[in-house]
Amino acid sequence: MTPRPRRGAALALAVLLAALSGCAAGERAGEGRKPYIAIVSKGFQQQFWQSVRKGAQQEAERRGAEISFQGPATESDVETQVTQVTNAVGRRPDALALAALDSRATEPMLRKARRAGIPVIAFDSGVDSRIPRTTVATDNRAAAAEAARRLAAALHGKGQVAVIAHSQTSGSGIDRRDGFARWMADHAPGIELLPVQYGGGDQTKSADITKAVITANPGVDGVYGTNEGSAMGVIQGVEESGRKNIKTVGFDSGKGQIDAVEDGRMVGAITQDPLAIGRGVVDAALKAHGGGELPRTVDTGYYWYDRHNVHDPKIEAVLYR
Repeated sequence: MTPRPRRGAALALAVLLAALSGCAAGERAGEGRKPYIAIVSKGFQQQFWQSVRKGAQQEAERRGAEISFQGPATESDVETQVTQVTNAVGRRPDALALAALDSRATEPMLRKARRAGIPVIAFDSGVDSRIPRTTVATDNRAAAAEAARRLAAALHGKGQVAVIAHSQTSGSGIDRRDGFARWMADHAPGIELLPVQYGGGDQTKSADITKAVITANPGVDGVYGTNEGSAMGVIQGVEESGRKNIKTVGFDSGKGQIDAVEDGRMVGAITQDPLAIGRGVVDAALKAHGGGELPRTVDTGYYWYDRHNVHDPKIEAVLYR
């Protein structure tokens, strides 16, 4: 009869070990384990976000950390992102990094992260909160002002200009809209800005909006798209409208945009440095996890590219290929 008690003891031991293992998995990284950073972005499929992910992964591997990287399918799906942030906080990472679609919607989860002792890093877009230890991002207002300056020059300071924006709730969407509009108001009195339209960063929707704007405003001379999806939609919409004389500028540098710049369909665009953003996120997260001091913002830079400099090695290094 002795085998049965032994099997029972073995079973009890296995259950105990499994329980202990489960507890360990639910706890944040401890001694002897790699720091774990949960990264929730605005999207996942666009080339920009894949490049951010690549930069984060490279830095994590270099620093001996682990990351997860996720985002909603579209940059208008705030509800899905809130769920992803909720789940990320529930995994008790050593740090949470967030590119918020809505600058206020995730505030309850950020407060929960703070109560749990999880440092928060914002990236790409800031949030209306002082909880994040820092924000790793492009200076979107300054970059948008540069796009405005370039479009104004292409139009010789005169004409009607439309803006197809990706968001009116995210920090980057607001800054890229307002930075562009402010520069035009201050420096280009001969340019009339039409009411801003929002396509959610979706190419098809942005193309349809662009065509509708052109139909309603046959004198429009220029169009600005505030992110990759918006810019590609602007290019498509202008082409489908048959108005080849309309000047366009954009933000980001996916392959389609680069092709449009090279063949003259787009005057040029602002490219960020997504690899630097990804690396900066991991660096800031590890510093925060270790109790280090961080500045309120980490500026990752921006670059204007057009057909004259698109093959410059310094520019090619930051394109989203």
